[in-house]
Formats: sequence, C-alpha cells, structure tokens
Amino acid sequence: MAAEIDRFLSFHRVERGASPHTLRAYGRDLFGLEQSLEARGQSLLSAKASGLRVYLAERSAGAPSAASQRRAMSAVRSFYRWAIQMGLCESSPAEHLRLPKLPKRLPRHLSVEQAEAMVEDPSQGGWHQQRNKAILELLYGSGLRVAELAALDIRDLLLDRGLVRVRHGKGDKERQVPMGGAAERALASWLEMRGAEPGPLFLNRHGRRLSARWMHKVAQQSGLKAGVAGVHPHALRHSCATHMLEGGADLRSIQEQLGHASLGTTQRYAHVSAEHLLAVHALAHPHGEQQGDGEGG
Repeated sequence: MAAEIDRFLSFHRVERGASPHTLRAYGRDLFGLEQSLEARGQSLLSAKASGLRVYLAERSAGAPSAASQRRAMSAVRSFYRWAIQMGLCESSPAEHLRLPKLPKRLPRHLSVEQAEAMVEDPSQGGWHQQRNKAILELLYGSGLRVAELAALDIRDLLLDRGLVRVRHGKGDKERQVPMGGAAERALASWLEMRGAEPGPLFLNRHGRRLSARWMHKVAQQSGLKAGVAGVHPHALRHSCATHMLEGGADLRSIQEQLGHASLGTTQRYAHVSAEHLLAVHALAHPHGEQQGDGEGG
C-alpha cells in the first residue's frame, strides 16, 4: 500500500499545493494507519470502520491533542475520497467517523496596566515609535483586526468625528469605528511626521505600506519591552473587547465595533468579566447586595 500512499501525497502536492509540513504529517498518519491495519490482517483499501477506530484509539492512548486527532482523521478521509475517485475502492470506511471536539480556547487578554504599558512606550525610537504608538492605540483602542489596520488609508480617518472607516473588514463589510482620544492624539503625532498626502496610513522606512506581518512584530516587541511575552495583535483586540465590557458596554455595541457577524462570537468575552459582573450586580441589583446575618421572622 506504500505506493498508493505515495501517489496520494503526490496528488496533494501537485494538484492541491499542500505544504511540505502537511505532506509529512499526512504521510505519518497514513503509514501509521497502514501498520495498525496490517497487524489485524487488513489493508488500507479493505479496511473497516472498526479498524480505523482502533488506530485512532491507539493514537489517543499516547495523549495527542484533539487537533492532532482531527488532522489524522482529515488525512484518512482525504485518502479515501481520493481512492474512490481513482477507482481503488467503492466506499470510505471513514465516512461515519466523528471528529473529536476541539476544546474551546478563551481569548487571551491583557490587564489594563499591561495594555497601557505597551501603548505608552512602544518598541523602536524616533518616528518609528510615533508610528508604532498609533498602531497599538488603534489595535487596543478601536479593536481593529491587524489586516484591517494594515489596509487603512489616510482617507479612512474621519478625525473631525473621532471615527475610523474600515473598508476591508471580514466578509468585505464596511463599518465605522470610534478611535478614542488617546488614538486620536497618537494619530495626530504620527501624521505630523508622515504628512497628510493621500496613500497608506502606516508606512515602512521605504515609504510603502506597512505589512500586517510587521505589525505583528511591533506588538510582540512592544509587549516584551513592557514585560509581557508572546503578545499577538489579537490580544490587544481581545483586551479592547474585555475592557469595554468591564466598563459597562453592552455586547451589541462591542459586536458592532469589532465587526463580528454573530453575537455568539462576541459573547466569548463575557466569561472574563464574571467577577466584575458579580460585583456590579451586588451594587446595582435590588437583591444583589449581600446582607449580614440577622434574625428573621
């Protein structure tokens, strides 16, 4: 069966443009499945669903992540779809296998103090620092996606209204987002250095549009400077939503600002404010305040 696996991997490399990393992972998964099946007197092209389940159970015994298990099942399903197209088998034993659920990861967010330390003293110096400060202020203050930020042009700043226009949002939807006073001041300082001529808002040292990839580096290096490792631009976006919620903003407003298609996506941020909401409830709700023990009647 090694020949069939090699043909399948070649198909994915040539026809699907699969990366070397994906091809290596698929190869490991399929050769592992082949060995497991042969130990039970089966082959890849004569396998039963039960044989696939045994292989996946063997893998899970080694405590691989759910993501690794899902990738292995993806490799197996893709192989049998290809084998059917090639006329090597009539049906897929993987058709009714259920993918393991991925654990829900809670969005990482920074504390207010960490976020402020980053945006107040970003990485680099000189005009780079003014640019980087404006970048971080818009990531944190407006909750923009890094791709949205990189796509901004001068014409997207509605400074007289305190808004920034996002023309290239997810799903190609346009929205207007408040930028906040700190972001307005940071942008004003940056524009003094950049100039107000039309074109990309954020420029690199060659005068061309600053890439989203470089903005990742700005966030990471500024985080390290503030003593926070592994900061991703999305962490600042998550922090924006979290701190707005803690400040009393409603989920619908946060959904609109962040450009979420579904309120369910925005609701991910509700968990991080549970203690804050309990405190607010205790103060604001008629039955929220905890009463001392007294003698009732």
